[in-house]
Amino acid sequence: MFYVGIDLAWGQRQRTGLAVLDEGGHLVHLSSVHTDEEIRDVLAAYVEGPCLVGIDAPLIVTNPTGSRVAEQELNRDFHQFEAGAHPTNLGKVEMADGPRGAKVCKLLGLDMDPRSGRQRRAIEVYPHPATIVLFNLSKTLKYKDKRGRTLDSLRAELLRLMDHVERLVPPDPTWRALRTQVEQAGRKTELGRAEDQVDAVVCAYVALMAHRWPARVTTYGSFEQGYIVTPTLLDTHGVIRRAVEEYAERHPDLVAVAGEYVAQVTSILDEAGINYLSVTGRAKGVDSFAAKAARVVDGTPAYTDPLTEIGDQVGVRVITYVRADVAAVADVLGTQLRILDDRDLGRETARQGRFGYASRHLQVARDDGRVAQVQVRTVLQHAWAEFEHDIRYKGSVPAEHVVDFDRRFTLAAGLLELADQEFTTIRERLRGSAVDEPDIGAVGISARELAAYLAGQYPDAEWSRTDHYAWIVALLGELGITTLGELGNVLASATIGAAEIDAAMAYKYPPGAVRRLDDALLAAYGERYVELPGNAHRVPLLQTRLERMRS
Repeated sequence: MFYVGIDLAWGQRQRTGLAVLDEGGHLVHLSSVHTDEEIRDVLAAYVEGPCLVGIDAPLIVTNPTGSRVAEQELNRDFHQFEAGAHPTNLGKVEMADGPRGAKVCKLLGLDMDPRSGRQRRAIEVYPHPATIVLFNLSKTLKYKDKRGRTLDSLRAELLRLMDHVERLVPPDPTWRALRTQVEQAGRKTELGRAEDQVDAVVCAYVALMAHRWPARVTTYGSFEQGYIVTPTLLDTHGVIRRAVEEYAERHPDLVAVAGEYVAQVTSILDEAGINYLSVTGRAKGVDSFAAKAARVVDGTPAYTDPLTEIGDQVGVRVITYVRADVAAVADVLGTQLRILDDRDLGRETARQGRFGYASRHLQVARDDGRVAQVQVRTVLQHAWAEFEHDIRYKGSVPAEHVVDFDRRFTLAAGLLELADQEFTTIRERLRGSAVDEPDIGAVGISARELAAYLAGQYPDAEWSRTDHYAWIVALLGELGITTLGELGNVLASATIGAAEIDAAMAYKYPPGAVRRLDDALLAAYGERYVELPGNAHRVPLLQTRLERMRS
């Protein structure tokens, strides 16, 4: 079974786009021709057996003037989306010898009755309303050349349409070449040649829908007076369109929430003394939200209520150094935020006996109910995920290389998992091992010297972030501690020892060396430490910890 799309020009001097999908919905042909004979010759191999051909052109026209009933009915539904059909009648010059679409159907030997059960038939379709439904658009994309539209604006809109189409029809080398043509087009006529072929793919997909899911298409008009078949405009489409509009209004507030979440997650991890590479965040862009809301699965919208079903409107990403820290980050966030969902995608992949995407995804909520998705992964997992997403999402893998690339991505994922394990082993073996003794009498403490000193002072502690060593060196300066010897005397003379501090803090996770020193200085200096200028941003946290030590 083949599904054929014909974006038929009015006359044989203009280009007609042709596209063919196989039974699985994969693109097997894409081209542009002029004459009816060329259409016949190119499509002969695809229409000699079972086929359904979607033609963007009138097939049946009986009214001498005005518009067909099909166009009137369709326009009532799609006028609000700027996707209405132009009136067709026998009085138009191009209809003097009858509809060209009907002639093409006769040339190809196709039945034009949409109710026919014959194996070789054609239906009239219209890409504009189809794109509204398939891609949940609020208005048609402006990729057709009209007065006032620039080359750049036309190209941008056509590329948006191609992005949408690629989510329905996997791109093949011919499609990728067409996309390159659009990207490099220097004239509007070059875009015109490409646009016909893109429309033809949409026509072919509508034919596929009409055959595979007949309940999901609507036939406007009748076989006797002319008809148009297009995907049914569902109530969910209006819901999705309104959701995108509401999301655009919410977006500035979500940007602020994302910034607050980054600050809160950073504070939680720093307070727990957990080492990490970075904490970043963002509010999903309006275009990105609209694209996700527009996703379809087998011709049906993936989301019926995008504002509640799309959970990554606010996203935070935590990158750690080793896998053990991924679990530590997830656990400590669970003590401060409400966990709505927790998925270890790496574990899910492993349970399937595969190597691949690995990331911990937490759906969290604050006390005020604002929700965010937090992704936690190692730097190696992040590198693999970003590269794999960039390659696959952009559809730049040639069809002939897909299997080989799948194998190579799997191999890379396995190697990176092994590397993660080795990094963890290295860190475990270094913890508590002997380090070069720093000069405890030298005036002026560097971050590197403090790190070496604390490795001996707290041999069971986790590594701390590099910038945290420099930060606490500054606090030591505010206390007047200028040598490691002086620091050692302060720690040794403290009324609260390390064991008592550990018991009071009840660390749930092995804290970093800087956090251990931070608590020791808090225990030794009390309120004086809390009131240091360098601690002004965390006074409530320090007071809470000090109360726990004294209770």
